[in-house]
Amino acid sequence: MNSTTATSSADEPLASPSEALALIREQQRTVTERQLGGVPWILAMWAGSWGVGFFALWSGYEGGNPWFRIPLGLAGSIFGVLLVAAIVVSAIVGARIGRGVRGASAFGGAIYSISWSVSSLAVYLIGVALIREGADASLISLYFPAAFALVAGLLYFMGAALWRSMDQLVLGAIIIVTGTAAPFFGAPTNNLVMAVLGGGSFLVAAVVMHLNLRRR
Repeated sequence: MNSTTATSSADEPLASPSEALALIREQQRTVTERQLGGVPWILAMWAGSWGVGFFALWSGYEGGNPWFRIPLGLAGSIFGVLLVAAIVVSAIVGARIGRGVRGASAFGGAIYSISWSVSSLAVYLIGVALIREGADASLISLYFPAAFALVAGLLYFMGAALWRSMDQLVLGAIIIVTGTAAPFFGAPTNNLVMAVLGGGSFLVAAVVMHLNLRRR
């Protein structure tokens, strides 16, 4: 008896247009949280990747870290492993973001996720080509951080357009400015700039986006 009554009340039309609007907004909020809920984890992963990875590179080059130095080969390996880990996490979380979503939103989310891997691989291969053509170590040290920053910033611009996210728009702008400014500090100081400003920006963005999603 009670279950029949509850079902009947749930099937009743909404009492007013304001209730219908509230229901639509609630559904939109749920979809947005489902799509963006994993983004703070992606940002946190990139914060660790850039913060630790670029700091390791700064500590590997002569004239870098004044307190201690690690072998450059080890520093490059640390950066590479962290970068690959960040790409994998981004792809996995991005796939989960698109799960259960259909239509244009699903397509856009899938392309956004794939873009991280494709663009990062392109940056790496261009760097390999430069090395094969005789580019010296200092030039390569300037190229990789700046190129990765430009790609990341543009991808966050794309994410901002997809999900109308001001957080990602601001982050993308900061990352692009950081990547553009870092080479002017010269090698290897550019790596420290990327670690502090780049990694720090990702971390702050992760925290801010997480708090914003919780307030919705």
